[in-house]
Amino acid sequence: MFDTAATKTRIYTVSEIAKDVKLILENSFHSVWIEGEISNFIFHSSGHMYFSLKDSKSVLRCAMFKRANDSLKFTPKDGMQVVCFGNISVYEPRGDYQLIAERVEPKGLGALQLAFEQLKERLQKEGLFEASHKTPIPFLPQRIGVVTSPTGAAIRDILNVLSRRFANVNIILYPVMVQGEGAAKQITKAINEFNRLKELSDNKIKDVDVLIVGRGGGSLEDLWAFNEEIVARAIYNSKIPVISAVGHEIDWAISDFVADLRAPTPSAAAEMVIARKEELLASLNNAAARLTEAIENMLELLLSELNSLKDSFVLRQPLNVFMQYQQRVDELTRLLSAKALHYVQLSNQEFKTAIGRLEALSPLAILSRGYSITKKANNQIIKDASQVKNGDEIITRLHKGEIKSRVT
Repeated sequence: MFDTAATKTRIYTVSEIAKDVKLILENSFHSVWIEGEISNFIFHSSGHMYFSLKDSKSVLRCAMFKRANDSLKFTPKDGMQVVCFGNISVYEPRGDYQLIAERVEPKGLGALQLAFEQLKERLQKEGLFEASHKTPIPFLPQRIGVVTSPTGAAIRDILNVLSRRFANVNIILYPVMVQGEGAAKQITKAINEFNRLKELSDNKIKDVDVLIVGRGGGSLEDLWAFNEEIVARAIYNSKIPVISAVGHEIDWAISDFVADLRAPTPSAAAEMVIARKEELLASLNNAAARLTEAIENMLELLLSELNSLKDSFVLRQPLNVFMQYQQRVDELTRLLSAKALHYVQLSNQEFKTAIGRLEALSPLAILSRGYSITKKANNQIIKDASQVKNGDEIITRLHKGEIKSRVT
Protein backbone atom coordinates (compact mmCIF):
# COMPACT_ATOMS: atom_id res chain seq x y z
CA MET A 1 0.00 0.00 0.00
CA PHE A 2 1.17 3.49 -0.93
CA ASP A 3 1.89 5.55 2.23
CA THR A 4 1.11 9.16 1.49
CA ALA A 5 2.03 10.38 4.96
CA ALA A 6 5.54 8.86 4.80
CA THR A 7 6.30 10.19 1.33
CA LYS A 8 4.70 13.60 1.95
CA THR A 9 3.03 13.31 -1.51
CA ARG A 10 -0.01 15.49 -2.21
CA ILE A 11 -2.94 13.74 -3.87
CA TYR A 12 -5.23 15.96 -5.98
CA THR A 13 -8.86 15.45 -6.65
CA VAL A 14 -10.02 15.60 -10.24
CA SER A 15 -11.81 18.92 -9.56
CA GLU A 16 -8.65 20.42 -8.03
CA ILE A 17 -6.58 19.46 -11.06
CA ALA A 18 -9.23 20.92 -13.40
CA LYS A 19 -9.25 24.21 -11.44
CA ASP A 20 -5.45 24.46 -11.37
CA VAL A 21 -5.16 23.68 -15.07
CA LYS A 22 -7.85 26.27 -15.77
CA LEU A 23 -5.94 28.96 -13.83
CA ILE A 24 -2.70 28.09 -15.61
CA LEU A 25 -4.28 28.18 -19.06
CA GLU A 26 -6.27 31.36 -18.43
CA ASN A 27 -3.20 33.17 -17.13
CA SER A 28 -0.95 31.86 -19.87
CA PHE A 29 -3.29 32.27 -22.86
CA HIS A 30 -5.20 35.45 -22.11
CA SER A 31 -6.43 37.55 -25.08
CA VAL A 32 -5.15 35.37 -27.90
CA TRP A 33 -5.90 35.30 -31.64
CA ILE A 34 -6.35 31.84 -33.15
CA GLU A 35 -6.82 30.99 -36.82
CA GLY A 36 -8.58 27.88 -38.06
CA GLU A 37 -11.46 26.33 -39.99
CA ILE A 38 -14.91 26.15 -38.38
CA SER A 39 -16.47 22.71 -37.98
CA ASN A 40 -19.39 21.23 -36.00
CA PHE A 41 -21.02 24.67 -35.76
CA ILE A 42 -24.11 24.81 -33.50
CA PHE A 43 -26.29 27.87 -32.89
CA HIS A 44 -28.04 26.91 -29.65
CA SER A 45 -31.59 28.05 -28.86
CA SER A 46 -30.11 29.92 -25.87
CA GLY A 47 -28.31 32.21 -28.31
CA HIS A 48 -24.86 30.76 -27.57
CA MET A 49 -22.63 29.42 -30.37
CA TYR A 50 -20.54 26.26 -30.11
CA PHE A 51 -18.03 25.12 -32.72
CA SER A 52 -14.54 23.77 -33.24
CA LEU A 53 -11.48 25.32 -34.83
CA LYS A 54 -9.29 22.89 -36.70
CA ASP A 55 -6.21 22.77 -38.85
CA SER A 56 -4.40 19.85 -40.46
CA LYS A 57 -3.23 18.45 -37.11
CA SER A 58 -5.42 19.58 -34.20
CA VAL A 59 -8.91 20.58 -33.10
CA LEU A 60 -9.85 23.22 -30.51
CA ARG A 61 -13.32 23.48 -28.98
CA CYS A 62 -14.81 26.99 -28.90
CA ALA A 63 -17.76 28.70 -27.25
CA MET A 64 -19.11 32.16 -28.07
CA PHE A 65 -21.80 33.34 -25.68
CA LYS A 66 -24.83 35.43 -26.65
CA ARG A 67 -23.49 38.69 -25.20
CA ALA A 68 -20.53 38.42 -27.57
CA ASN A 69 -22.24 37.16 -30.75
CA ASP A 70 -25.13 39.65 -30.63
CA SER A 71 -22.90 42.14 -32.43
CA LEU A 72 -21.76 39.58 -35.01
CA LYS A 73 -22.76 40.79 -38.49
CA PHE A 74 -22.31 37.52 -40.38
CA THR A 75 -23.32 33.92 -39.65
CA PRO A 76 -20.42 31.48 -39.14
CA LYS A 77 -20.65 28.25 -41.15
CA ASP A 78 -18.79 24.97 -41.29
CA GLY A 79 -15.74 25.17 -43.55
CA MET A 80 -15.28 28.92 -43.10
CA GLN A 81 -11.73 30.13 -42.41
CA VAL A 82 -11.84 32.56 -39.47
CA VAL A 83 -9.68 34.31 -36.92
CA CYS A 84 -11.02 34.21 -33.35
CA PHE A 85 -10.08 36.41 -30.41
CA GLY A 86 -10.65 35.29 -26.82
CA ASN A 87 -9.32 33.44 -23.77
CA ILE A 88 -8.34 29.83 -23.29
CA SER A 89 -10.29 28.23 -20.44
CA VAL A 90 -11.27 24.80 -19.12
CA TYR A 91 -14.78 23.39 -19.00
CA GLU A 92 -14.44 21.80 -15.56
CA PRO A 93 -17.24 19.19 -15.74
CA ARG A 94 -15.42 17.42 -18.59
CA GLY A 95 -11.92 18.75 -18.11
CA ASP A 96 -11.87 19.98 -21.72
CA TYR A 97 -9.93 23.08 -22.56
CA GLN A 98 -11.62 25.48 -24.97
CA LEU A 99 -11.53 28.98 -26.40
CA ILE A 100 -14.10 31.46 -25.07
CA ALA A 101 -14.43 33.62 -28.18
CA GLU A 102 -15.12 37.33 -27.90
CA ARG A 103 -14.69 38.18 -31.57
CA VAL A 104 -14.80 36.20 -34.81
CA GLU A 105 -13.66 37.61 -38.12
CA PRO A 106 -13.64 35.86 -41.50
CA LYS A 107 -10.22 35.30 -43.02
CA GLY A 108 -9.76 37.28 -46.22
CA LEU A 109 -13.26 38.79 -46.78
CA GLY A 110 -14.26 41.38 -44.17
CA ALA A 111 -17.01 40.58 -41.69
CA LEU A 112 -19.34 43.30 -42.97
CA GLN A 113 -18.80 42.36 -46.59
CA LEU A 114 -19.45 38.70 -45.78
CA ALA A 115 -22.60 39.63 -43.87
CA PHE A 116 -23.70 41.72 -46.86
CA GLU A 117 -23.21 38.82 -49.27
CA GLN A 118 -24.95 36.32 -46.97
CA LEU A 119 -28.02 38.53 -46.46
CA LYS A 120 -28.18 39.43 -50.15
CA GLU A 121 -28.12 35.76 -51.14
CA ARG A 122 -30.80 34.81 -48.59
CA LEU A 123 -33.19 37.65 -49.48
CA GLN A 124 -32.72 37.01 -53.18
CA LYS A 125 -33.73 33.37 -52.69
CA GLU A 126 -36.83 34.55 -50.82
CA GLY A 127 -37.82 36.70 -53.82
CA LEU A 128 -37.44 40.15 -52.24
CA PHE A 129 -35.54 41.41 -55.29
CA GLU A 130 -38.07 40.22 -57.90
CA ALA A 131 -38.95 42.86 -60.51
CA SER A 132 -42.57 41.66 -60.55
CA HIS A 133 -43.01 42.99 -56.99
CA LYS A 134 -41.71 46.48 -57.74
CA THR A 135 -44.22 49.36 -58.05
CA PRO A 136 -43.81 52.10 -60.69
CA ILE A 137 -42.89 55.54 -59.37
CA PRO A 138 -45.73 58.09 -59.85
CA PHE A 139 -45.07 60.47 -62.76
CA LEU A 140 -45.95 63.65 -60.87
CA PRO A 141 -46.25 63.03 -57.11
CA GLN A 142 -47.89 65.76 -55.05
CA ARG A 143 -46.22 64.80 -51.75
CA ILE A 144 -42.80 63.21 -51.32
CA GLY A 145 -41.70 61.56 -48.09
CA VAL A 146 -37.99 61.62 -47.21
CA VAL A 147 -36.43 59.31 -44.61
CA THR A 148 -32.96 60.58 -43.77
CA SER A 149 -30.96 62.64 -41.29
CA PRO A 150 -32.26 66.21 -40.87
CA THR A 151 -28.69 67.55 -40.67
CA GLY A 152 -26.97 65.51 -43.38
CA ALA A 153 -25.99 66.50 -46.90
CA ALA A 154 -28.63 64.21 -48.39
CA ILE A 155 -31.64 66.29 -47.32
CA ARG A 156 -29.95 69.52 -48.49
CA ASP A 157 -29.23 68.01 -51.91
CA ILE A 158 -32.79 66.68 -52.24
CA LEU A 159 -34.35 70.03 -51.29
CA ASN A 160 -32.08 71.97 -53.65
CA VAL A 161 -32.86 69.74 -56.62
CA LEU A 162 -36.62 69.65 -55.99
CA SER A 163 -36.82 73.42 -55.52
CA ARG A 164 -35.15 73.90 -58.90
CA ARG A 165 -37.22 71.31 -60.72
CA PHE A 166 -40.67 71.86 -59.19
CA ALA A 167 -40.79 74.45 -56.44
CA ASN A 168 -44.38 73.85 -55.29
CA VAL A 169 -44.05 70.12 -54.55
CA ASN A 170 -44.75 69.13 -50.91
CA ILE A 171 -41.93 67.40 -49.01
CA ILE A 172 -42.41 65.63 -45.68
CA LEU A 173 -39.21 64.80 -43.79
CA TYR A 174 -39.11 62.00 -41.23
CA PRO A 175 -35.83 62.63 -39.35
CA VAL A 176 -33.84 59.51 -38.45
CA MET A 177 -30.33 58.42 -37.58
CA VAL A 178 -28.59 57.04 -40.66
CA GLN A 179 -25.66 55.29 -38.96
CA GLY A 180 -24.74 53.77 -35.65
CA GLU A 181 -26.63 51.71 -33.10
CA GLY A 182 -30.40 51.99 -33.49
CA ALA A 183 -30.31 53.64 -36.94
CA ALA A 184 -31.86 50.63 -38.71
CA LYS A 185 -34.75 50.55 -36.23
CA GLN A 186 -35.45 54.26 -36.75
CA ILE A 187 -35.43 53.89 -40.54
CA THR A 188 -37.76 50.89 -40.30
CA LYS A 189 -40.11 52.78 -38.01
CA ALA A 190 -40.22 55.76 -40.38
CA ILE A 191 -41.16 53.61 -43.38
CA ASN A 192 -43.83 51.79 -41.39
CA GLU A 193 -45.17 55.08 -40.01
CA PHE A 194 -45.63 56.57 -43.48
CA ASN A 195 -47.53 53.44 -44.52
CA ARG A 196 -49.66 53.50 -41.38
CA LEU A 197 -50.65 57.14 -41.97
CA LYS A 198 -51.63 56.26 -45.54
CA GLU A 199 -54.17 53.76 -44.23
CA LEU A 200 -55.86 56.30 -41.92
CA SER A 201 -58.76 57.98 -43.69
CA ASP A 202 -58.63 61.02 -41.39
CA ASN A 203 -54.95 61.71 -42.18
CA LYS A 204 -55.13 62.06 -45.96
CA ILE A 205 -53.32 65.38 -45.78
CA LYS A 206 -50.25 63.48 -44.54
CA ASP A 207 -50.28 60.88 -47.29
CA VAL A 208 -47.19 60.69 -49.48
CA ASP A 209 -47.10 59.35 -53.02
CA VAL A 210 -43.46 58.17 -52.94
CA LEU A 211 -40.65 57.71 -50.40
CA ILE A 212 -36.96 58.55 -50.73
CA VAL A 213 -34.91 56.54 -48.23
CA GLY A 214 -31.18 57.15 -48.01
CA ARG A 215 -28.15 59.14 -46.96
CA GLY A 216 -24.91 60.55 -48.30
CA GLY A 217 -21.71 58.63 -48.91
CA GLY A 218 -19.51 56.89 -46.36
CA SER A 219 -17.69 53.68 -45.54
CA LEU A 220 -19.37 50.28 -45.50
CA GLU A 221 -19.72 50.64 -41.74
CA ASP A 222 -21.34 54.07 -42.14
CA LEU A 223 -23.87 52.73 -44.66
CA TRP A 224 -24.57 49.55 -42.73
CA ALA A 225 -28.03 50.59 -41.43
CA PHE A 226 -29.31 50.25 -45.02
CA ASN A 227 -27.95 46.69 -45.15
CA GLU A 228 -29.99 45.52 -42.16
CA GLU A 229 -32.67 42.90 -42.75
CA ILE A 230 -35.39 44.84 -40.90
CA VAL A 231 -34.93 47.82 -43.25
CA ALA A 232 -35.03 45.54 -46.32
CA ARG A 233 -38.29 43.93 -45.19
CA ALA A 234 -39.87 47.28 -44.33
CA ILE A 235 -39.12 48.51 -47.88
CA TYR A 236 -40.41 45.27 -49.39
CA ASN A 237 -43.68 45.47 -47.42
CA SER A 238 -44.23 49.18 -48.12
CA LYS A 239 -47.44 50.02 -49.99
CA ILE A 240 -45.83 53.34 -50.95
CA PRO A 241 -43.23 53.17 -53.78
CA VAL A 242 -39.71 53.51 -52.37
CA ILE A 243 -36.61 55.00 -53.99
CA SER A 244 -33.36 53.90 -52.31
CA ALA A 245 -30.64 56.58 -52.46
CA VAL A 246 -27.66 55.43 -50.41
CA GLY A 247 -24.13 56.79 -50.71
CA HIS A 248 -22.41 57.46 -54.01
CA GLU A 249 -22.91 55.84 -57.40
CA ILE A 250 -20.39 53.08 -56.65
CA ASP A 251 -22.06 52.20 -53.33
CA TRP A 252 -24.65 49.43 -53.23
CA ALA A 253 -26.83 48.56 -50.25
CA ILE A 254 -29.37 45.82 -49.63
CA SER A 255 -32.05 48.53 -49.71
CA ASP A 256 -31.08 49.25 -53.35
CA PHE A 257 -31.99 45.70 -54.39
CA VAL A 258 -35.32 45.64 -52.52
CA ALA A 259 -36.53 49.16 -53.39
CA ASP A 260 -38.85 49.88 -56.29
CA LEU A 261 -36.14 52.12 -57.78
CA ARG A 262 -32.44 52.58 -57.01
CA ALA A 263 -30.91 56.06 -57.29
CA PRO A 264 -27.09 56.36 -57.35
CA THR A 265 -27.19 59.42 -55.06
CA PRO A 266 -29.79 61.42 -53.08
CA SER A 267 -29.57 64.21 -55.69
CA ALA A 268 -30.26 61.70 -58.44
CA ALA A 269 -33.26 60.44 -56.47
CA ALA A 270 -34.71 63.96 -56.42
CA GLU A 271 -34.18 64.23 -60.17
CA MET A 272 -35.79 60.84 -60.80
CA VAL A 273 -38.79 61.34 -58.53
CA ILE A 274 -40.18 64.37 -60.36
CA ALA A 275 -39.75 65.92 -63.78
CA ARG A 276 -38.40 69.42 -64.24
CA LYS A 277 -41.26 71.93 -64.33
CA GLU A 278 -39.82 73.64 -67.40
CA GLU A 279 -39.65 70.29 -69.18
CA LEU A 280 -43.29 69.57 -68.35
CA LEU A 281 -44.39 73.01 -69.57
CA ALA A 282 -42.41 72.56 -72.77
CA SER A 283 -43.95 69.14 -73.28
CA LEU A 284 -47.46 70.53 -72.68
CA ASN A 285 -46.86 73.44 -75.09
CA ASN A 286 -45.57 71.02 -77.72
CA ALA A 287 -48.61 68.78 -77.26
CA ALA A 288 -50.94 71.80 -77.47
CA ALA A 289 -49.28 72.96 -80.70
CA ARG A 290 -49.61 69.51 -82.26
CA LEU A 291 -53.26 69.31 -81.18
CA THR A 292 -54.00 72.76 -82.65
CA GLU A 293 -52.35 71.81 -85.94
CA ALA A 294 -54.30 68.54 -86.07
CA ILE A 295 -57.61 70.36 -85.46
CA GLU A 296 -56.83 72.95 -88.15
CA ASN A 297 -55.98 70.22 -90.66
CA MET A 298 -59.19 68.38 -89.83
CA LEU A 299 -61.25 71.58 -90.25
CA GLU A 300 -59.66 72.26 -93.64
CA LEU A 301 -60.44 68.71 -94.76
CA LEU A 302 -64.05 68.97 -93.61
CA LEU A 303 -64.45 72.37 -95.29
CA SER A 304 -63.15 70.94 -98.54
CA GLU A 305 -65.62 68.05 -98.33
CA LEU A 306 -68.43 70.50 -97.55
CA ASN A 307 -67.63 72.58 -100.63
CA SER A 308 -67.58 69.44 -102.78
CA LEU A 309 -70.97 68.40 -101.45
CA LYS A 310 -72.40 71.90 -101.88
CA ASP A 311 -71.61 71.84 -105.61
CA SER A 312 -72.93 68.33 -106.12
CA PHE A 313 -76.07 67.59 -108.22
CA VAL A 314 -77.82 66.10 -105.20
CA LEU A 315 -77.74 69.29 -103.20
CA ARG A 316 -78.51 71.49 -106.23
CA GLN A 317 -81.59 69.41 -107.24
CA PRO A 318 -82.64 67.63 -104.00
CA LEU A 319 -86.25 66.91 -105.21
CA ASN A 320 -84.92 65.00 -108.18
CA VAL A 321 -83.63 62.32 -105.83
CA PHE A 322 -87.06 61.85 -104.28
CA MET A 323 -88.71 61.78 -107.72
CA GLN A 324 -86.37 59.01 -108.83
CA TYR A 325 -87.14 56.97 -105.75
CA GLN A 326 -90.89 57.57 -106.23
CA GLN A 327 -90.68 56.36 -109.83
CA ARG A 328 -88.79 53.30 -108.66
CA VAL A 329 -91.49 52.58 -106.06
CA ASP A 330 -94.22 52.76 -108.75
CA GLU A 331 -92.25 50.44 -111.00
CA LEU A 332 -91.79 47.90 -108.21
CA THR A 333 -95.50 48.14 -107.33
CA ARG A 334 -96.56 47.29 -110.91
CA LEU A 335 -94.08 44.45 -111.05
CA LEU A 336 -95.34 43.08 -107.74
CA SER A 337 -98.98 43.24 -108.86
CA ALA A 338 -98.21 41.41 -112.10
CA LYS A 339 -96.29 38.69 -110.29
CA ALA A 340 -99.06 38.32 -107.70
CA LEU A 341 -101.78 37.93 -110.42
CA HIS A 342 -99.68 35.40 -112.30
CA TYR A 343 -99.14 33.45 -109.10
CA VAL A 344 -102.91 33.40 -108.34
CA GLN A 345 -103.76 32.22 -111.86
CA LEU A 346 -101.15 29.50 -111.71
CA SER A 347 -102.38 28.34 -108.32
CA ASN A 348 -106.02 28.27 -109.54
CA GLN A 349 -105.09 26.12 -112.52
CA GLU A 350 -103.17 23.72 -110.30
CA PHE A 351 -106.20 23.56 -107.97
CA LYS A 352 -108.59 22.67 -110.82
CA THR A 353 -106.24 19.99 -112.06
CA ALA A 354 -106.07 18.46 -108.60
CA ILE A 355 -109.90 18.54 -108.31
CA GLY A 356 -110.20 16.76 -111.65
CA ARG A 357 -107.82 14.05 -110.51
CA LEU A 358 -109.72 13.57 -107.28
CA GLU A 359 -113.07 13.33 -109.11
CA ALA A 360 -111.64 10.73 -111.50
CA LEU A 361 -110.58 8.58 -108.59
CA SER A 362 -113.79 9.07 -106.54
CA PRO A 363 -116.15 6.03 -106.36
CA LEU A 364 -119.11 8.42 -106.78
CA ALA A 365 -118.02 9.06 -110.35
CA ILE A 366 -118.57 5.34 -111.15
CA LEU A 367 -122.18 5.56 -109.94
CA SER A 368 -122.91 8.22 -112.53
CA ARG A 369 -122.21 5.65 -115.22
CA GLY A 370 -125.02 3.26 -113.99
CA TYR A 371 -123.17 1.30 -111.39
CA SER A 372 -124.30 0.92 -107.75
CA ILE A 373 -122.93 0.00 -104.37
CA THR A 374 -124.74 -2.42 -102.07
CA LYS A 375 -124.14 -2.43 -98.35
CA LYS A 376 -125.48 -4.27 -95.37
CA ALA A 377 -127.24 -2.45 -92.60
CA ASN A 378 -123.92 -2.06 -90.78
CA ASN A 379 -122.41 -0.28 -93.82
CA GLN A 380 -120.34 -3.33 -94.80
CA ILE A 381 -119.98 -3.34 -98.60
CA ILE A 382 -121.24 -6.55 -100.16
CA LYS A 383 -118.78 -8.00 -102.64
CA ASP A 384 -120.00 -11.65 -102.59
CA ALA A 385 -123.50 -13.17 -102.37
CA SER A 386 -122.30 -15.41 -99.61
CA GLN A 387 -122.08 -12.35 -97.39
CA VAL A 388 -125.91 -12.25 -97.02
CA LYS A 389 -128.68 -14.62 -96.10
CA ASN A 390 -132.43 -14.68 -96.36
CA GLY A 391 -134.11 -11.89 -94.51
CA ASP A 392 -131.04 -9.54 -94.40
CA GLU A 393 -131.81 -5.93 -95.11
CA ILE A 394 -129.50 -4.35 -97.69
CA ILE A 395 -129.04 -0.81 -98.98
CA THR A 396 -128.17 -0.04 -102.60
CA ARG A 397 -126.48 3.33 -103.32
CA LEU A 398 -127.30 4.65 -106.80
CA HIS A 399 -126.05 7.72 -108.62
CA LYS A 400 -129.04 9.50 -107.15
CA GLY A 401 -130.63 8.15 -103.99
CA GLU A 402 -130.68 4.79 -102.19
CA ILE A 403 -132.89 1.64 -102.34
CA LYS A 404 -133.54 -0.52 -99.28
CA SER A 405 -134.22 -4.19 -100.02
CA ARG A 406 -134.65 -7.48 -98.15
CA VAL A 407 -132.97 -10.71 -99.33
CA THR A 408 -135.47 -13.42 -100.29
